[in-house]
Amino acid sequence: MSSPRLSQNPHRTRDAREKVLEVAIGRELRAFRRQQSITVADLSRMTGLSAGMLSKIENGQTSPSLTTLQALSEALSVPLTAFFRGFEEHRPAVHTRAGDGVEIDREGTRAGHQYNLLGHLGSNDSGVIVEPYLITLSESSDIFPTFQHDGIEFLFMLEGEVEYRHGNTVYPLKPGDTLFFDADAPHGPEGLTRLPARYLSVIAYPRSDH
Repeated sequence: MSSPRLSQNPHRTRDAREKVLEVAIGRELRAFRRQQSITVADLSRMTGLSAGMLSKIENGQTSPSLTTLQALSEALSVPLTAFFRGFEEHRPAVHTRAGDGVEIDREGTRAGHQYNLLGHLGSNDSGVIVEPYLITLSESSDIFPTFQHDGIEFLFMLEGEVEYRHGNTVYPLKPGDTLFFDADAPHGPEGLTRLPARYLSVIAYPRSDH
């Protein structure tokens, strides 16, 4: 069976964030116009702005007024704030050192299941919440194969061995094994084959569901 063609290019890069506001606005305006196959002349007719003025804006040679930006946003059907997204945009990252994950109790946590939250981003524009956990199971851990929650989940086995149920199927997980699944189906460790067992669990779900 052939591998599915993926639309994401993991090696794609974006242009560096602009530090000059006019240049950042011009770059975004040009990108939006070209995405919609609109010429400068077309945009001039749509907004009433001269082609010369539009050229200056796209080349970062003038600072457009809010009235001008409003006219451009309406013509291109994009939010006014979209023109500013390339200007000193802040993209946060969280670095958690080994052993520094915050131990927490998740809703439905079973006895002996230790959850260490490895990172958390607050407000972001992705529309997705991602929760990465390091889960440790010991001799005192309960088995519990009927967890259910929103989103999708990815497991990566680090140490030990467990039999992990998802729906009607049980998967033997050993170090290096992964499991990727719809978390709305009943799932969880059904058999603790070799302890202690540790695995990474990454849960992702839409922000509106939180």
